[in-house]
Amino acid sequence: MSGKKTTGIFFIAGILVLLMETGASAFSIVGWGDQLVNTDLNRQKIVAISTGGFHNLALKADGSIAGWGLNNLSQAFPPDGNDYVAIAAGNSHSLALRSDGTIACWGFSYECKSIPEGNDYVAIAAGDDHSLALTIDGRIVAWGQNYFNLIDMPDGTDFVAIAAGETHSLALKADGTIVAWGGNEFGQASPPDGNRFIAIASGEHFGLAIKADGSIVGWGQNDYGQASPPDGNDYVAIAAGDTYSLALRSDGTLVAWGRDDSGQSSPPDGNDFIAIDVGISCNLALKSDGTVVAWNNPTAIRKTAPVDMNDYVLTVAGLVHSLALTLDGKIVGWGLDGYGQASPPDGNDYIGLAAGGLHSLALKADGTIVGWGWDKHDRTSPPDGNDYVAVAAGGGYSLALRSNGKLVGWGLNSYGQAEPPDGNDFVAMAAGAIHGLALRSDGSIVGWGKNNYGQASPPEGSDFLAISAGVDYSLALRTDGSIIGWGRNHYAQASPPEGDGFIAIAAGYLHAIALQVDGTIVAWGDNDYGQADSIPGNNYTAIAAGGYHSLALKTREGINGISPDN
Repeated sequence: MSGKKTTGIFFIAGILVLLMETGASAFSIVGWGDQLVNTDLNRQKIVAISTGGFHNLALKADGSIAGWGLNNLSQAFPPDGNDYVAIAAGNSHSLALRSDGTIACWGFSYECKSIPEGNDYVAIAAGDDHSLALTIDGRIVAWGQNYFNLIDMPDGTDFVAIAAGETHSLALKADGTIVAWGGNEFGQASPPDGNRFIAIASGEHFGLAIKADGSIVGWGQNDYGQASPPDGNDYVAIAAGDTYSLALRSDGTLVAWGRDDSGQSSPPDGNDFIAIDVGISCNLALKSDGTVVAWNNPTAIRKTAPVDMNDYVLTVAGLVHSLALTLDGKIVGWGLDGYGQASPPDGNDYIGLAAGGLHSLALKADGTIVGWGWDKHDRTSPPDGNDYVAVAAGGGYSLALRSNGKLVGWGLNSYGQAEPPDGNDFVAMAAGAIHGLALRSDGSIVGWGKNNYGQASPPEGSDFLAISAGVDYSLALRTDGSIIGWGRNHYAQASPPEGDGFIAIAAGYLHAIALQVDGTIVAWGDNDYGQADSIPGNNYTAIAAGGYHSLALKTREGINGISPDN
C-alpha cells in the first residue's frame, strides 16, 4: 500500500513533564486518541502484518488484531474479535477478513460506508481511497473513490490475487497473467506480458511481480529506481512503497531498492524474516518467532511508534509527537517529525524528558540539558550548567528546575512565559502553551505568562502536591487526592471529576487525564479522537496527555514478578 497524506500544525500545547528516578521499574506504553501505541506487540505471537499511510496493523495468532500509529480517523483502532484471518491497512482506513468470509472496515467513514455484503471473500486489499476484495469464485469487488475508474472492475472469475495502489490496481489471474486498471500516466497500469507470474505488489505509481522462477520484474514510475529490482531468482515476497521497494528472499533475508535518503531502503539484517510490508511512515517485517521489526521512512516526516521489546520507565506527550525513556537510559520518539522533534539524540545517560509543541528536551544524568526540534527563539538551546533536576517544554519556550530550587526559562517570551518568578523554594513546574506554573515547597502554586482566561492565576492554598498546564487552563492535585482546575473550560477540560483518590494528573491540549490510586485512569474534556476515553484496566502507573492523544505506562506481565490482568 502507498499514498500521501499532509498534516498541518496550527496549535501548540504544553505537556506535563515527569522526572524519572534511578532504579525505577520498567513498563510498557499504552496510547489512545489520534496516536495509538502498542509496545506489548512483541510479547504476543504475530502471524501477519500490514502498514498503511501512517498506521500499522498486526494479526495475532489468536485471531485478534492490534493497531498502532496515526489514529485521527480511528484507522488504527481495530474492532474486537478473534476470528480474523487477514488484514489490510490503507491510507486512512483499514480492512480485515473474518473466518466466515465477511469483511470488517474501520477508519475513514467514506471508505467503509459502501463495504460489500456477503460471506464469500478470501482476500482483501486497501489502497489510498479505494479497496478491493476477492471472492471464493475468483471475482473482484471494489468500493471507495472512483477517480481513474479505480472501482470499475475487470470481468472474470479466474483471479487469484489482488493489489491496490494509489491510483491503480493489479490483479493476478490463475493462468499467471496480470491485469491492471486505473491511472496510467507512468505506465503503472501497463504490466508486462507473460503468464509466469505468481505474486504482485502495487506501489504509488509503479508495480512489481514475482515470476515462477523467483525473479522480480518492475514497471511504471522509476525516478528512484524503485521499479528496477535486483537480479536473482530466490525471491518469495515483494512489497511496493511510494518510491522504494522491498523483497524477501527464500533464505529469510531482506533486500530493498529505490529511494534511500532516509534509510527506508536499508532493511535490518537477519535471515529469519517470513513476511514484509511497506507504507509511508514505516516498514514492517515479521520474523519466524512471531515478532515484528519496524524501521522508518522519515521522508514522510512521521515516525512510527515503537514496537520493540524495550522496557520503558517514562513517556511524555507533545502536541503531535511523543517520547519514551527506556530502562537503559535511551530515548525513542514517534509522531510528527517535521522539525526533528521526534528524533532524539543518541546516548544512554538520560533521566528526564519533556515534549512541547515542536521541540523536545532531555535531562542527562550529569545534570545537563539537551534540546532538539524547532529552535526558533532558541527554545531548544538550554542554558549552560550541570545542576538541573527537571525540564518542561511549552509552546515556544522551555523551563528547567535547578537543584537549588530556582527556575530558569528560555525561548519565546511574548507574554513573559519564559521569565519564571524568582525564588529558591520551587519543587516542580509545568509549561503550558503560553503560561507557566510552579509548585513551591510549602505546597502553594504560582503562575505567570498569558492569563486571558485566568489560567495563570492559581487558587490559594498550601496543600497542593502536583501541577499540570494545558493550553488555556491548568490543573492541580491536592494532598488529599482531589483535583482542582481553572482557566478556559469550553470543553470542560478545567472541570475534573470529583473524588479524592487521584495520584497523578496530565493536562493536554483540550483534554485531561488522571491516574487513580487503584491504577485506573479517568479522562475528561475534548474527545474528538478518543483522547479522553477512560481506557479499561487497573495496572497503570504514569500518564501523559498530548495534543490529541494520551499515553500511559502500565505494568507488564513478567516484570518484577508482576502479573497484571491485561
